[in-house]
Amino acid sequence: MTGTPPGTPLRVGLIGYGLAGSVFHAPLIAATDGLALDTVVTANPDRQRQARAEFPDVRPAATADELFDRADELDLVVVASPNRTHVPLATAALKAGLPVVVDKPVAGTAAEARALAALADERGLLLSVFQNRRWDNDFLTLQGLLADGELGDVWRFESRFERWRPQPKGGWRESGDPAEIGGLLYDLGSHVVDQALVLFGPAAEVYAETDVRRPGAETDDDTFIALTHASGVRSHLYVSATTAQLGPRFRVLGSRAGYVKYGLDPQEAALRDGRRPGTDADFGVEPEALWGRTGSGESPLTGGGRPVPTARGDYPAYYAAVARSLREGTAAPVTALEAAAALDVLEAARRSAREKVTVTL
Repeated sequence: MTGTPPGTPLRVGLIGYGLAGSVFHAPLIAATDGLALDTVVTANPDRQRQARAEFPDVRPAATADELFDRADELDLVVVASPNRTHVPLATAALKAGLPVVVDKPVAGTAAEARALAALADERGLLLSVFQNRRWDNDFLTLQGLLADGELGDVWRFESRFERWRPQPKGGWRESGDPAEIGGLLYDLGSHVVDQALVLFGPAAEVYAETDVRRPGAETDDDTFIALTHASGVRSHLYVSATTAQLGPRFRVLGSRAGYVKYGLDPQEAALRDGRRPGTDADFGVEPEALWGRTGSGESPLTGGGRPVPTARGDYPAYYAAVARSLREGTAAPVTALEAAAALDVLEAARRSAREKVTVTL
C-alpha cells in the first residue's frame, strides 16, 4: 500500500511515449481519479514536446535512470517502452521500491515473468500487466452472455484480430531479431490468448501455424493458434496482418446458441483521435449497427438470431483497479502470473509451429 496521504493523487512515472505510452497509458492515467501523470521518460525531443503539450504539468526525463533517481517522489512506474526493455526496466523499478505496471507482453518467456512476480512478492509491491483488451466491449458482452448461460455449454471459441497491411511498417515490432520479441504471435497473440484463458481456463494442448507472408517481412505476420482447454472448450485464434477480408472478431458456438460479433472495440481508435474518457460521453459506446447477434441454425448476416446490445468498452477500469490496489491493497487487475500462463501458451505455439507438433502443457 502506498504511503501517499488519502486524497492526494498517486504520482505516476511513465517510461516510453510511443504508441503505447502516448495513445493508451498517458490518457488513461490522466483520466483516472486518484492518479496524476508526473513524469514521462523519452529521449526523443519531439515526443518530450508532445508530452508537455498534451499534459502541461508533466516532468520530462531523458532516461529511466533519471526517473529512478527520484523514486521517492513517485508512487507507480508504468513501463510502456519496447518489449526487449520490459524485464530490465520492471526489475529496476521494483528494486527501487516502486510498484509497476508493464505493457504486454510482460516478458519474452514465462520464466522471466514468474521471476518478476517473485521479485514483486519479495518486495511486497504491486506488479500488474496491461492486458487492456479484457475491457474491450465485445469481450465484456461475451462474458455477460456466458455468465447468463445464454449459449449453453461452449464447444468452440473463434477469435480473430486481423488487419490488412500488405506492406511491412518496419520498426522493432516487425523485427526478426529474437531479442526484440516482435511478431504478431507476441503482439496480438498476447491479447487473444489472454482472453481465451480468462474465458475458458487453462490450456492443456497447443497447436500453431505461423507464416511470414509479406515481401520484406522479417517475422510472423499470419498466425493461427488452436487451444484445447482443460475444460474441453476448443479455442481457434487468428492474428494476421495479411487478411484481405476480415472475419468476425468473435464466433462462439455453444450447445444452445452461438454469438457472432464483427468489428473491433472503438476505444483505441477514439484514443488515437484524441477523444478522452471522462470528457467524451460516448467513449467506449458502439453504434447499434455493429452489435453482435445470438441465435441458432441461421447466419447472422442473413438476419438470423437476435441483436445483443454491446457493453460499453471500459479501458479506464484497468487503471481505476490499479489505483484501488495501491490504496486499499486489493488484488491487481491482471497479475504477472496470469501473464506467465499466457506466455506458456505463446512459447508452446512457437514450438508447435517450428516443429509441426501439438504441444502438451
